[in-house]
Formats: sequence, structure tokens, C-alpha cells
Amino acid sequence: MKLRKATAASAVLLALSVTATACGGDKKDEGGSSGGGKKITIGIKFDQPGLGQKTPQGYTGFDVDVATYVAKKLGYGADQIEWKESKSADRETMLKRGDVDFIAATYSITPERQKLVDFAGPYLLAHQDVLVRADDDSIKSPSDLNKKKLCSVTGSTSAQNVKEKLAPKAQLQQYPTYSACLTGLQNKAIDALTTDDSILAGYASQAQFKGKFKLGGLKMTNENYGIGVKKGSDLKSKINKALEDMVSDGSWDAAVKKNFGPAGYKNEPAPKIGEIKS
Repeated sequence: MKLRKATAASAVLLALSVTATACGGDKKDEGGSSGGGKKITIGIKFDQPGLGQKTPQGYTGFDVDVATYVAKKLGYGADQIEWKESKSADRETMLKRGDVDFIAATYSITPERQKLVDFAGPYLLAHQDVLVRADDDSIKSPSDLNKKKLCSVTGSTSAQNVKEKLAPKAQLQQYPTYSACLTGLQNKAIDALTTDDSILAGYASQAQFKGKFKLGGLKMTNENYGIGVKKGSDLKSKINKALEDMVSDGSWDAAVKKNFGPAGYKNEPAPKIGEIKS
């Protein structure tokens, strides 16, 4: 009888152990702790060379390097990161649903977005600029874009902003992708391509375009890139500390040079945490 009771007790303990493992043992860290869980899920762009790009060899770009550094400071190795594509229109929804722990994807901090999500950073100050052919010295100010063929991708507001506010006689050309704009620029079908200077530098840094284009340096807007987190997440303060460390130990400068250097990108100094330039 004693043997049967002991066996029954052992079975109960075993069942409780299995249940606990099934419920929590393999659960990833939800972003509320300091890290060290099974994995962390990070949203990036998959199609922006120099910033966030999925390649056969893995993921590359400045945003990827920043996110990897931050993840390490949170306690996660590179093999514990799960990358998820975060298209511009999906970012707030992905954070609200908990699809990702944080997003580093050319995510400009704006008052409208701050109502929906929280931002760590900024970690890069970009500007709307133009990309022109390397031998073209005719565009030195926004007004020089008047009567020029100005390209941006379909649905983008960048070219429209230039036409409405800075160069009303610019001839807008809408192409389906930035790569198509670059081909048009190379073939002289267009005169300039406009979007954030960091994005332009990333595309121009590709091997097939090296030395063919240059940035105009017009600085038409300020774009404060931040790392998006779910509203109220305590990850914000931890990511801010990681970003400060990245700047102080030289990793930030190294990442800028590595990803944007071939385009001659004259980047702004690393911004101070919480300093949003309008």
C-alpha cells in the first residue's frame, strides 16, 4: 500500500513538472525583463540596402547592426534574434499585437506615431535629400530642382513635398521602386531621386552603383530615426542605455562607416537620447 501511495505521489509530481515546462519553459522573453530568454523578435526592413536588407548570406545594414548591438546589451546573442519584416504601414500594428519586441526600420519619430507607440532614441538624424549623378553639379539648392525630372517611388510623399514647398516647377516622375529610379538616373531619364539621405546613401553604396551617384546635401527635412516599442514597455529605457553605450564605445561610428561610407554620406553626429529635431 505504501508503495502504491509513493508511486501515485511521484506521478503527480511528474505531471506538474511537465505542465510547468509546457506552459513556461520555452516561452520567449516578452520584452519586460532584461533579456536572456530563448529569443527576441526584432522588426526591420528587408529591402533597404545599407539599412535593413535580407540577403542570401543573412541580414545586413545600419539598422540591423544597431538592433544586434541593442539585443546583445539586453542579453541576447545573434543566434537568439528572430528578424521580422516590418513594412512602413504595418509597424504600429506589429508592436501593438506583440508580433515583435522592438522595431528598428527607418522609423521616424513623429507626434502622431508617439500617440500609438513609444520610441527609444533617436539613434540617427537623417534628412530628406536628393541623389544625382556624380558628374552633375547643377543642383546645389532645392530651387535648382525646378524644371528637373524628379523621381520618387509611387505613394511616397517626398517628391510631392519638394514640388509643393520648394520647387513648384519640378517635373515629378513616379517609379515603382527606388532601384528603378536609380536605373533612370543612371540612364539620364531622370535628373534626381529624393527620399531620406540615409536611404539614398544605402542604395548608392551598392557595388554596381559605386562612384556613379552622389548626395546633394540639401537637408530639406529632419528625420529622427527611433526604435519603436509597445506603448508603456520598460524596454524603452533599456534600449536608450544600449544606444548610449553604442555611441560611447565607437560601435555607432563604425556602423555608419561600414554601411554608408561608399556613398560619401556626411552623417550628422549621433543624436542625444530624447532630442528630437523638428
